[in-house]
Amino acid sequence: MNFDFARNKMVQEQIIARGVTDRRVIDAMLKIPRHIFVQEAFALQAYSDTALPIGEKQTISQPYMVALMTELLSLTGNEKVLEIGTGSGYQTAILATLANRVYSAERIRPLALRARKCLDSLKLFNVMLRINDNEGSPIGWDEEAPFDAIIVTAGAPSVPSILTEQLAAGGRLVIPVGTDSDQQLIKIVKSSVGELESFVSVGCRFVPLIGRQGWQALP
Repeated sequence: MNFDFARNKMVQEQIIARGVTDRRVIDAMLKIPRHIFVQEAFALQAYSDTALPIGEKQTISQPYMVALMTELLSLTGNEKVLEIGTGSGYQTAILATLANRVYSAERIRPLALRARKCLDSLKLFNVMLRINDNEGSPIGWDEEAPFDAIIVTAGAPSVPSILTEQLAAGGRLVIPVGTDSDQQLIKIVKSSVGELESFVSVGCRFVPLIGRQGWQALP
C-alpha cells in the first residue's frame, strides 16, 4: 500500500473537506505516519475514516477527531501541553510536532511502552511520558503545571476541576464530556484572572476517562 498517497487522501477528504483550516495542524497530519501507531493487522485501514482498536480495549481516534481537537487547542509552537490518555501515541505525535513540550499520561502500561517506541522512532524527544496505572490516581500532572493547553482523549462525566486548576492563564482545555457512550467535545478557555469560558464543538464518543474525577468516581 502507498501510505503517503493514503495519508494525503485522508487529509484532503477527511480533514480539510470537513473544515479544519489550521495550516500547522494540516501539515502535521500530512507528516505523521498514522500506520505505525496501529496494530499490524489494521495497517491497511490506518488512513480510513474511523477509530481503530489498538488493544487493551482502547482505540486510536478517528483522524478527523485528532485534527479537530488539535485545532481547538490553537497551538503556535511555544506551548507546554498536557495530554491525558497517550493511547497509541498518534495524537501525542501530532502535539509534539506542533508544541514545545508535551507531557502525556497513560494508565495502561503496554500501550505507553508501545507509544514510546513509536515516538522515539520519529525522533519526537520532546514528549515526557508517565504511566498512571493506579485507577485511584488523580488525573493530570500537578508537579509540572501549569500547562498552556490540555487535551483529554477519553470521555468524562464532567470537566475535572483538577485539570482546570492545572491550566495556565490564557490556556485551553479540550475534553469530551457526557455519558459513557455519548459526549460533546468541549473547549474551555481560562482568562487572565482565572475565569473559565466554555464552548461546545461536536458530538463524539470516546472510551471512559478512568481516575479520580473520572468515571470510577460516580456511584
